[in-house]
Order: sequence, then C-alpha cells, then structure tokens
Amino acid sequence: MFYFYLKMRAWVLHSQGTPLEEKVHLESWPEPVPSADELLVRVKACALCRTDLHIVEGDIPAHKLPVILGHQVVGVVEKVRGKVKQFKVGDRVGIPWLNSVDESCPFCRKGQENLCQNIKFTGYDVDGGFAEYTLIKEGFAYRLPENLSDLELAPLLCGGVIGYRSFRLSEISPGENLGLYGFGSSAHIILQLALKKGITVFARSRGKERLNLAIELGAVWAGNYQTSIPEKLQAVIIFAPSGDLVPLALKDVDKGGRVILAGIHMTPIPTFDYSLIYEERLVKSVANSTRQDVKDFLEEASRLKVLPEITVFPFEELLQAMKDLKEGKIAGTAVLSVEK
Repeated sequence: MFYFYLKMRAWVLHSQGTPLEEKVHLESWPEPVPSADELLVRVKACALCRTDLHIVEGDIPAHKLPVILGHQVVGVVEKVRGKVKQFKVGDRVGIPWLNSVDESCPFCRKGQENLCQNIKFTGYDVDGGFAEYTLIKEGFAYRLPENLSDLELAPLLCGGVIGYRSFRLSEISPGENLGLYGFGSSAHIILQLALKKGITVFARSRGKERLNLAIELGAVWAGNYQTSIPEKLQAVIIFAPSGDLVPLALKDVDKGGRVILAGIHMTPIPTFDYSLIYEERLVKSVANSTRQDVKDFLEEASRLKVLPEITVFPFEELLQAMKDLKEGKIAGTAVLSVEK
C-alpha cells in the first residue's frame, strides 16, 4: 500500500545552539494528520516568545528534535475527526503553550494542571505554529473573541496568559503600586490590564524604546535597573530572565510585598542578605498556566480592550524576527503572519 503525504512549509529546529540561522530552517514538511480527538488548524498568525529563543539556544533542554517551534497560534479549523464535538470546520481557534495534560496525576486532581507530571507544550513537546498547519486536541483549543484580529490575539496566548497568571499571583489590589521588570511582550499587555483595574504601574527595563512605550501606555514611572524607584511597591513581576533582578525587586517592595518570577528560564539568583526577605516579603515562581487562565484572560482582554503593540513579520522572515527579539529591538510583540 502506498501513502501520499501533503506537504507544507514549516520552520524546524533540528539541534540547539547558535547562531540562529544554522539551527532553524524553513523546510517542506509533511502536513499533519489529525487523530480522532484532534483539530487540523490552518495557521494564520503565530506570535514570537522569548521561550522560543530559550529552546533554540539551549537555555532549556530540548524535549523533541526535530520540532516545529511556535506556541501562540491563531488559525482556522481545516479538518476534524469523528470524536470532535465542540468545533467545526471554519471555526477560528487559539492554541497556547499548554498543549495537554494527563488529567489523572496528583497535581491535576488538585486543580494544578499547570504542574501536571505528564504535561506537554506546544512547539516544544509537540510541533507548533511556525508552520502552515498544526494539530491540537479538542480540549486544548480555545474559541477566540470576535472583536480582536488574528494578529492582535496571537500575543495574548502566551505572553498575555502567563502575564495574567503572574498578575493574579501577585495579589495586587486597586490603589496599590505594581512594578513590571523587563518591559517586553508580557509586561506591556499586563500594564494595560493593571491600569484598567485601578493599579499604579512602575516599569524597569533596558532600552529607551521600551521605557518610552511604558510611559505611553500609562506607567507613572519608567527607568532602568540602576535608577532608584520613587515609591515603595506592593508587588513586582519580573519578566526579564535575569536573576540579578530578584534582590533589586526585594529592595523595591514594601513590607509584605510579593516578587513574582514569570519566566521559564532565569540566570542564577545571587545571594542576598536576609533583611531583604524579612518582614514577610515573598518570592514566588510561575510555572505555565491552566486552561482556566486562558479562558479567563481572553474574556477580560476582550471586555477591557487590552491590545498588544505588534510588529508583524512575513512568514519567510522568522529568523529576522528572532534576531530583533534577541537584540531587544521589539518593544511590544513580534507576530509572524503565516497566511499569505
């Protein structure tokens, strides 16, 4: 028996390391075939995330090679199989970092599916969205709000969602001061959400473009990591992958303040004096997100009109987008426009 596979274009990582152009290649790849509970999705847009760079450069170990990168996917259902009941051909769907969980491990049973012992991630454990087609299980695809475009929605599916979970864990309240350290894709989205909830935002980052964007979006203060912050903060979310920022954030928060570490990767945290964490200051990491996080954030982003600042790149220019992201040239979020 002979099998004929349709082909698609996809950006594929074969081995980790640098430079980017030697590791990530645009190739002709077999179009995926959905199983009984999967959707075949024609990709329209896929946003870039710093995690994509961490995977390519080996900051986090590979789980699957070769792998198609990309985990902030917006597309249209192209094909479904018999067990799929919630979606039909033509539906617009979103695919985030969280790709599947086993639903049976101790963490899943406690409602902590983001810590599942057999968790899988899009563009890491399974092929992702830097391609013309991708697959997703029905239970991990999301209906998308109609009042946001494909390009606007893509950054919300990881940068937005992980920022939203971090924001929740910060326990920040209206009238309090929130610091956002590392003003990139996640931070510029969460700044908008915080302001709409009556929270005062302070931003630290490197690069004038990022600091200017923070002020343009409504931060009351924006400065680099060497500048003294003018007021004590009740919480800080660190998005930059720099462990050196943890002692700085602890200095900046008031008694009982919370420092939330939002990244999947961080350089070593230096030792610091106990006085920085005394008076019930808290340091907490964020690991992934739950399906409920995605649903809740998409609803809030739609209702409150939270819109990312985007720089759009054609599908063929992924490598340039990655280089610009690595060099800090993108103030908001880079989005790959996949559909011609």
